[in-house]
Amino acid sequence: MKNTGIKLLENGRRLDGRSPKDMRSIKIIPNPIKNAGGSAYMEWGKNKVVAAVYGPSEALPRHTANPDKAVIKCRYMMAPFSSEEGHGRVGMNRRAIEISKVTAEVFENVVILDQFPGTEINIYVEVLQSDGGTRAAGITCAAVAMALSGIPMKDLPYAISVGKVGEDIILDLDKIEDNYSDADMPVAILPRTDSVALLQMDGTMSKTQFDTAMQMVLDAGKIISKLQKDALMSQYTEQGKKYG
Repeated sequence: MKNTGIKLLENGRRLDGRSPKDMRSIKIIPNPIKNAGGSAYMEWGKNKVVAAVYGPSEALPRHTANPDKAVIKCRYMMAPFSSEEGHGRVGMNRRAIEISKVTAEVFENVVILDQFPGTEINIYVEVLQSDGGTRAAGITCAAVAMALSGIPMKDLPYAISVGKVGEDIILDLDKIEDNYSDADMPVAILPRTDSVALLQMDGTMSKTQFDTAMQMVLDAGKIISKLQKDALMSQYTEQGKKYG
């Protein structure tokens, strides 16, 4: 049990006042980086994340190229000033390498790679401020950036974390809950089919708890998907005003 005396849930409320099923607020701004193929900025609670997509371009070094399809490369990084724990740290650590890998795998499932043989598509996710759930925020933000790049996808993935405090399931864990909850499970979903593109777990859940957690993820996903689509639509609305 990770909880070490910190009471994360009392009288049905969490430390920040949310109920177990409540998400933090989400804001998505399309294309803040004008020289990227597509980009997005996201505020998810206290998290601040920017994602940018470049390519398709020639795969370098050349031995990494696949003659049959494009290769997805991802770099997830937390700025040295993004959290108190990471203050002063620079470069890729084991956690950043792992999140980079699983993020790339999510997009390998949705990008139509065989349209761009021999090339690479680069995804960059930079965490400017961290408060738990940054891999989920990064995937959700990168999906908007990928869509804005014009690279064809089969679906628009989203991600969110869900966890357990005692016997209670909670949605969208913040940093304190991530550190001290009894389980933490980030999940990425392809909403057209509700299929799972990523599922990792730290801790344990019963089958009933897992089923409850997944239903909470899918219910939250309807809200997240709408926010992603609204961000995409706002970009095209602004373009229409500019050129109309």
